[in-house]
Amino acid sequence: MFRHLRTLQQVSRRTLSSSAPRQLENKVPVKQKMFQEDNGMPVHLKGGATDALLYRATMALTVFGSGYVLYTLIDAALPKKKN
Repeated sequence: MFRHLRTLQQVSRRTLSSSAPRQLENKVPVKQKMFQEDNGMPVHLKGGATDALLYRATMALTVFGSGYVLYTLIDAALPKKKN
């Protein structure tokens, strides 16, 4: 059992220490320029079509949830008819 743990320890040490660091492109300045641009568009929609879709879905869920809460409150407040 200890032999398996030792092997696992060696393998994990090799994979962590021998991996070459990946160089990623820094996209922050490009995003900063895009969001700081004054084009009359609200900041929550400057991300493109994905942001617009998320915004609309959030608004639809909010309206639906508010309506459902009102329905539930009215349903709980009014007495039920007994036959």
